[in-house]
This record gives sequence, structure tokens and C-alpha cells, in this order.
Amino acid sequence: MDWKWKTIIEPFKIKSVEPLGITTRAEREAALEQAHYNLFNIKADRVLIDMLTDSGTGAMSAAQWGGIMNGDESYAGARSYYNFEREIRSLTGFAEIIPVHQGRAAEKILFTVIGGKGRFIVSNSHFDTTRANVEFSGAEAMDFPVKEALDFGRPAPFKGNADVAAMERFIKEKGARNIPLCVMTVTNNSLGGQPVSMENLKAVRNLTAKYGIPMFLDCARFAENAYFIKQREKGYAQRPVKEIAKEMFELADGAWMSSKKDALVNIGGFLAMNNRDWSAKARQLLILTEGFNTYGGLAGRDLEAIAIGLREVLDENYLQYRIRSAAYLGEGLLKAGVPIINPPGGHGVYVNAKEFLPHIKPQNFPAQALACALYLEGGIRGVEIGTLMFGKRDRNGQYLPAPMELVRLAMPRRVYTQSHIDYVIEVFAWLARHKKQIRGLEVVEAPPILPHFTAKLRPAGKPQPAKV
Repeated sequence: MDWKWKTIIEPFKIKSVEPLGITTRAEREAALEQAHYNLFNIKADRVLIDMLTDSGTGAMSAAQWGGIMNGDESYAGARSYYNFEREIRSLTGFAEIIPVHQGRAAEKILFTVIGGKGRFIVSNSHFDTTRANVEFSGAEAMDFPVKEALDFGRPAPFKGNADVAAMERFIKEKGARNIPLCVMTVTNNSLGGQPVSMENLKAVRNLTAKYGIPMFLDCARFAENAYFIKQREKGYAQRPVKEIAKEMFELADGAWMSSKKDALVNIGGFLAMNNRDWSAKARQLLILTEGFNTYGGLAGRDLEAIAIGLREVLDENYLQYRIRSAAYLGEGLLKAGVPIINPPGGHGVYVNAKEFLPHIKPQNFPAQALACALYLEGGIRGVEIGTLMFGKRDRNGQYLPAPMELVRLAMPRRVYTQSHIDYVIEVFAWLARHKKQIRGLEVVEAPPILPHFTAKLRPAGKPQPAKV
């Protein structure tokens, strides 16, 4: 679509609606206290604009709902599985297609097969569940982002890239035999939803091939990444996004996907590869933990919807709208004096809470404090990516400052309109004028693994002793 106007037109019509969670500030204040200042504990009907995640929160199309009605619910050999398998195999080229109920199930199975103590998984950046599943296996997750990825304010086209030289130094130090896998996350979620260039994927592929290390894609947002390549990388402007996506997969030995992102569905995922030995072991674990090979924890209707969504997401009119919407939010926040990872990523905008709230120490979780203030003042739910999420502690149980303090504003697909985004910008502009009033937080209790999901917090300075 050749679009030159200021107004962002959604390339779809709205056919079904649901009410927003409209509340008063007093009601939100009470909800925060009851949730122990953890936004995962807020009831969804108490949230006005929900930007906690773009995972499984999108709106499905009429074609997908029609596919759901056609879903084959046979336990074994369902027609819907073979539609699912055919679509994924056509897109990725991989022979072994394993359905799972969501991306972290694929991670748990894969790293149970290939992980273990004394092993290292290298990546541009692991997301939180990926890192947790690597570490749960006994292996270590090692990130090698490019330097510009951590220079949040300075724009660069491919901040999701891996530092190939640093990765090679690590491989030489630890030995390739101790590194069973390289993971390239496309787009790079933990560092702002930033894209990875085709040039960088090729360089990482050449490196891993040199040392005999397989390379997999965490491809939850593969279509967004492919669209960024079309926009920003020389030689790709005239290439269809589907061709670019296929070229990305051709460079890899396998992939896994949370289909709750770019497959435009509310549940589901897959693990795909060519390695038959790994696949055989993975299928044994699949049957043990998820379900039979042809459903993997999903209903037939879900498999059908995924197959349709993988076609719809490659519509370039949709992708133009999707990426432009995130850019519009980022531009509005910058104008309001709110620092972000610049340029905005594909699936949302990441606010730099460390810069926005310099008066709050990392040990008092500035990103979590900002996320709570955003909910309190505007009913908007985001998510912290910082000291609480990374959850690293010293011997005394004190939290170690994370290298970043971000609030992710993830944008559900095909859900909110430009007026909703204008409202988010307006609330942030108010917070920018009153940011010195925002107080830090402290932990009351939190588990050692993925603490941000279930931690209990309170405003810093209250007299009760903290339990960790």
C-alpha cells in the first residue's frame, strides 16, 4: 500500500468488539495494592489498554475463525495437523515439524535434549523463558549483542544483530564441543524488538558452520524481522517479504516459534528441524509432556488457525500498518520527553526507565516502578524488563542491577486503533511532567526462577522486613 497520509489506517474492518476495563484511579490504586505491585496479578477487566505482551493477545481474522470451525479434532492423524505441517514446511523448509502448545514448551523440550551442565548456548540475546529453560537444563545462556544495541538513544537499523567477533572468541575459549547450539532471536525481543539483518544472519551462519555448531532461529516474530530487512537492507526493497522470510530460514538448521506472535493466534507453537536424532528424542518428550505427535497439546482447531495465520502475517499491507503503528507510538513518546530504545522495534516500544527515573536506584526497580505508575495513572499495563526480570542476586540475596531498566509496551496484533495509542502517549506525557513523584519498590518475596511473574513487592521504605 502506497501510503502518504498522517492517519494510520488499519487494513481490516472490525467485526466484533469487547468492552475495555474502565476504572477510577482509586480503584486502580486498590488493585495495585491487592496485586502486590505486580502487574501480572492485575485482573484483565481492571486494565484499560493492555500492553503486557503481544503473545496470544491478538485478534484472529474471519478466515481463522472459519478454520476453527473446520478443525479436525481426531487424536491421531488429524487433517488439521497435516495442514499445519504443510504450511510450516513450505515456509521454513525443515523436514521435522513438531507441534507444541506454545514457544516455551519447544524450548523446554529442545534444551532437555541438547542442554546440560558444562554446556553453553550462544545467542544475539535470549528472551527470559529461553534463558530460564537453558539454565534449568544446567547449561548457560550467553548473549552477544552488538554494541549499538545498548546505546538505546542512538538510532541504528539492525540493533538486533549478534557480535560475531565476540561470539567467535567465546567459542574458541570454551570449545565448540561444549556449545551445542547458537540461537538467533528474530526480532530481538529482550533488546527492544530490534531486527537482525540478513547480512548478520549469514555471518553467524558462516561462523557456526566453521565450528560445526547448529544455528536455530527463535522465529516468534519472523515476519516483522523480514519486513524490516525489506525496509532497511540494501538489495531487499523489491523482494517479497515471504521470499525474505524463506531466505532467513534457509540459513538455519532449525527453529522454534511461539505462534502466539506472528502466526496471529491465541495459543500454539512448533519446533522444526532437520536433525532426525534430535527430533526423535524431542518427540519422545513431546508425547510425555505435551501430547501425541499430531497434536502436541493443541486442539485441531488451533492447528488450523496457525496454518492460516502464517499466510496472513506475510501480507505486506498488514506488516506496513503493524510496523508504522509501533513507530507512531515511539515518535509520540519521544516528543513527550520519554526516552525509548530508538528506533522503535517491531512489536512495541521499550521505554528507558533508568534514564527516565534517575532518582530510583536499580535495587528499587525503576522499570517496575514506572510500569506501576503507568497503570495507576492511566490503566495501561506494560511489563518490566530489568533488575526484577533478570533476577540475579548476590550471596546475601540482594538483587544485582541489570544492564537495562526497560518498560516494554507490547502491541497486541489487530486489537487497538490509533486513538488508543494517542491515549498512551498522553498518559506518558503526564508522567513525564510528574516523574519525580514516582517511588521505587522493594521485594517482599520472590522465587529464584522467573521472579517477575509472581514476585510480591511494596513501595520502598515501608517498615516490614523483606523476605526473599
